[in-house]
This record gives sequence, C-alpha cells and structure tokens, in this order.
Amino acid sequence: MKIRFIAINALVAAVYIVLTFAVQPVAFYALQLRLPEMLNHLIAFNKKYFIGIVVGVFMANLFFSPLLPYDLIFGTGQSVVALLISILLISRVKNVVARMLINTAVFSVTMCIIAWELTLAGVTENVPFLLNWLTLAAGEAIVMLVGTAVFYAVNKRLHFEKQI
Repeated sequence: MKIRFIAINALVAAVYIVLTFAVQPVAFYALQLRLPEMLNHLIAFNKKYFIGIVVGVFMANLFFSPLLPYDLIFGTGQSVVALLISILLISRVKNVVARMLINTAVFSVTMCIIAWELTLAGVTENVPFLLNWLTLAAGEAIVMLVGTAVFYAVNKRLHFEKQI
C-alpha cells in the first residue's frame, strides 16, 4: 500500500471527523444535516476513497454519537452499503455530475437503514417509519446536492481522481 494512498485516506477521515464535530447538533437523531456526508462524493471520482470515508464515518460516530453502539453498526453500515452500491452503479458512467447524482440518490434511499436504527433505538418511536425515512432522506439529499456543486467546482482545481 502506498504512503500517498494511506495519507489521503487519513486526511479524508480526519476532515469527516472535524466536520461532524462542527455540526454535532444537526448530525444525529431524526433531522440530520450532516455536512461531512458531502465527502461521499469522493467515490464518484475514485473508488480508492472508500476507506477514508468509512473510517471517517466510524470514528465520527465513535467520538460524537449519542447513540454510540447503534451508530457504529447502522451508521457505518449504511455508508458501506451505499458506497458499494454507488461504486457498482457508477462504474460505467463517464459524466462526473451524473455519477454524483446517482450517488446522491443511493445515499438518500439507503437512509432507510438510519430510519430503522432510530426506530430500534427508540428515538423516533412516535414517528411513522416512512415519515422518519423521508425526513432523513430529504436531509441527506439536500447535503449531497449541495455537495455535488461544491465538489464539481473544487475538482476543477484539485482533480480528485488523480490525488489518490
């Protein structure tokens, strides 16, 4: 494994952790606007970012989640599932914006896993599952759509596909 690969993934994980810390009040529970989720778009540029994203999610949940055991399993699991599905779906798509939009859809749909987590943890016991899923998916879609614009613009300068 190359040092650059390890360093870049460590940097991605660190950025995810710091951003999660910055948005803690809106990063957990039923209404989530977890800004570091934008980093999931790195997968649209190169699948080698997978490790950094997953480690970042795991560590952020470990350090900051009020639902610690649930978030370590479900939160990290949702990221792994969504990233793997996205990698499969975008592997033949050339357009980077299309890849990020597919990624946004996948992450929004798989928020059903987080809705299930919150139901099991008793956080949303009085909220119908579908409404819970809808609010979580909407928050994820908003963050990821903003992330599409941000990452498209930043990529013109940094060329994410070549960094790792």
